[in-house]
Amino acid sequence: MDVHNAFLHGDLNEEVHMKMPLGFYVGRPGPLELYVLVYVDDLIVAGNDSLPVSAFKAYSGRCFHMKDLGVLKYFLCIEVARNSEGIFLSQHKYTLDIVVEAGLLGCKPAAFPMEQYHTLAFAKGAEVSDPEQYRRLVGRLIYLAFTHPDLAYSVHILAQFMHHPRLEHGEAALRVVRYLKGRPEQGILLPSAGDVFLTSWCNSDWASCLLTRRSLTRWVVFLGGSPISWKSRKQHTISRSSAEAEYHSMDAVTSKLKWLKALLLDLGVQHSCPMTLFCDSQIQVANIFTKALGKEKFLYLLRKLSTTFLPTPA
Repeated sequence: MDVHNAFLHGDLNEEVHMKMPLGFYVGRPGPLELYVLVYVDDLIVAGNDSLPVSAFKAYSGRCFHMKDLGVLKYFLCIEVARNSEGIFLSQHKYTLDIVVEAGLLGCKPAAFPMEQYHTLAFAKGAEVSDPEQYRRLVGRLIYLAFTHPDLAYSVHILAQFMHHPRLEHGEAALRVVRYLKGRPEQGILLPSAGDVFLTSWCNSDWASCLLTRRSLTRWVVFLGGSPISWKSRKQHTISRSSAEAEYHSMDAVTSKLKWLKALLLDLGVQHSCPMTLFCDSQIQVANIFTKALGKEKFLYLLRKLSTTFLPTPA
């Protein structure tokens, strides 16, 4: 999405004063006059002449009016499906495109995205032959994580080696693709019925980065039973204890909850004051964002994340 140029196509009814760039000359007007050429297809609007300006407004009015596109089904590679259960968000086609581009459409799927107890931070193998291909793949996985919270930890790790990826990093990235091969239709269901309330899980992994000794913050926020926001990232400072790292994690998710609560209040949804509860490590959902887990533990926490698969359209 071209965010930087998003407002260049708006209509300006106000008078705008500006200076032309140094070295730009048009020849006709004096040095203090403004003279602008605007080219749109075969129509040229010159300066402030009323006739071309009127023609341009009529032209833009015919060609650039908004159209009713109907029910939203696809937006920025995010597919939107509806049925009696609610709204389902996925990136099914985008996922398959990644698998096909990696040449792994016929591969055996992996049960979980990253090997447990990996040592990618200390990889000593040769650098990949095409670093740009690795960067493209990881970049696509980062975008895919918008509807795949189960990829948050994997892409967090892989993105750290964009500058000098080694063979071990490339193999780890391809393993994530093999994991996606087994669940391309996975997504998030926003149910049509049920209570609207915010809950969150947060945790930290003290000094988990073996290179910097910084701790890893992870949290996930649910609206009702659906995950709507999550994060896995290194903390900005080195925590001197696991308790300090936990407080940093709680601070991060509390800030997100305050923002979401204000948003819901604007929509007319009332919320009570937040409560902090102890959670046993064995059922801590946020652990899936913290470290590479074994198959059994990963799939258990994935079920608690309430991700689901593409439903049959109504």
